[in-house]
Amino acid sequence: MIDYVRTSTVRHSPTGPRRKATAGIAVLAMTLSACGLFGPDQPDTVSQEFVDALNADDVQAAAALTTDPAAASAAITALYDGLGNKDGTFARTDVQESGDDAGTFTMEVTWPFAEGQEWKYSTSGNAAKQGDDWKITWDPAVLAPGLTEDTTVRYTPTTGRPPKVLSSSGAPILTEQVVTLVNLDQGADTAAVAALLAPLAPTITPASLQKDVADAQGKPVTAISLRAEDLAPIEAQLTALPGVTLVPQARLLSTDKALASPTLSGLADLWQQGQDASAGWAVQLVSADGSAESIAGEDGPVAPDITTTLDLPMQTAAERALADMPQQAAIVALRPSTGAVLAVAQNAPADALGPIALTGLYPPGSTFKTVTTSAALQAGSATIDTVLPCPGTENIEGRQIPNDDQFDLGQVPLHTAFARSCNTTMGRLAVGLPADALQNAALQFGLGVDYVTPGLTTVTGNVPIADSSAARVESAIGQGQVTASPFGMALVAASIARGSTPAPMIVTGQPGTADRTAPPVPAEVTADLRTMMRETVTGGTATALQDIPGLLGKTGTAESGNGPAHGWFVGIKDDLAFAVFVATGDSSAPAVQAAGRFLR
Repeated sequence: MIDYVRTSTVRHSPTGPRRKATAGIAVLAMTLSACGLFGPDQPDTVSQEFVDALNADDVQAAAALTTDPAAASAAITALYDGLGNKDGTFARTDVQESGDDAGTFTMEVTWPFAEGQEWKYSTSGNAAKQGDDWKITWDPAVLAPGLTEDTTVRYTPTTGRPPKVLSSSGAPILTEQVVTLVNLDQGADTAAVAALLAPLAPTITPASLQKDVADAQGKPVTAISLRAEDLAPIEAQLTALPGVTLVPQARLLSTDKALASPTLSGLADLWQQGQDASAGWAVQLVSADGSAESIAGEDGPVAPDITTTLDLPMQTAAERALADMPQQAAIVALRPSTGAVLAVAQNAPADALGPIALTGLYPPGSTFKTVTTSAALQAGSATIDTVLPCPGTENIEGRQIPNDDQFDLGQVPLHTAFARSCNTTMGRLAVGLPADALQNAALQFGLGVDYVTPGLTTVTGNVPIADSSAARVESAIGQGQVTASPFGMALVAASIARGSTPAPMIVTGQPGTADRTAPPVPAEVTADLRTMMRETVTGGTATALQDIPGLLGKTGTAESGNGPAHGWFVGIKDDLAFAVFVATGDSSAPAVQAAGRFLR
């Protein structure tokens, strides 16, 4: 019989070291008859010696006790190899005599694999006297049920139906698909291969392939991996070329190959975790022709599909808004009411640097004035209507601060200074604040908070305590030691829109967990910020977007320290908050233009 069960006993991996449990094996043999093979004058009978040799992993000793040592040795070795370990325990449980020269015995076998995976079965064998010696009559089935001279057994992990990664509308984003590796040997015609592949990958040339082949030093080299739709038109030509081998392989891929969000990596990791958790196992009886039949095992739990918060039309719009920009650029869009991540996009120059939309840290420039103004309003330093100076440049506590092109507004209300982005006004306000005021105000909007979010790796930013007046002036305008990621500034915009910081979420129902909690911003302060952000669009630095109904925003330009300044725009429209970042854009204009393409 064959019995397989799950058990909670902790066991080693198939290839790991493990001490066998041998106590109590074959006690029943001592009660058998007092003659022949199983008599008391032979306490170490051939059947017990066979069991003992198997438990000691002594292949040669066990094989030598059989009528066909060569075949037995090969079968026992194949058993160990096929099951991936030597951890099976064998117990002789019954012995029967068949006259003076023959007998039968049974064994109970337990074979552990990974944790919770254990194969239990019973086998029987025969023994006979050959001259003065007793031998196990060789039959592979004594080792495992159904085993013959022409079969082997094999342990294999199994997985169930691959889950899908879905958009918020239920459309597939990532699915397991078959790709084909185009592998080249030393003798491959690289010119012919390049001619076929160059339309799909322009960087592939005869010279590049020849170098790859040479560097491989005789080993096959993969020139490219192709999706089914890309392979089909050229498959016959590739197959006909000498030195070219096509190798199919299952991979998790985006359903639309144009989709290139940096969120896909984290979602793929989450998918793999689900696949790993769904793992089952099987022991297969493998025939000489390679066909296999499962004789033991258990399926794992079904891995559920992963429903994300990503909005595919919005994701596509964000990618298109950035596609033709020569600088690194990124857009992150969130739903303030829930924290749902709606879109995360970056262009090819940004991709070359990694997931900058989620983890890249840059000075946020004047978009940080949302935080500075919040801190000033909460401290009572000013109201939205307080008239303040906005000179073209000012020396504030030894730090000379200019406005962009040194524009001078004279005396204006705070809301105007915000909308027109007066550096001098903000610097002067910040000087009078406590050293930790800007840091605390930033934390209230999620900036500087670390989140553990299933399927999403993010860094929001860093706003250190400003111990000196000069440091507070720098921080007030998003320079100095202040840094933020595009994700972090999108979270700031979402916090202003919502009135509190939402927990970010990319998998539906699985919001992130913050490493700290800041007190909420007073409702009247976030209301004032929204008013000022609306004025930024209608009469401030973002009037290029004033045709978009209801849009709120804040522009930003930040000195990069080496080259043109970075450009920013953060915006709010209904239940949408977003940030646009353009590296070395030299002003906020490219970011504003990208925001317009995204929204329109």
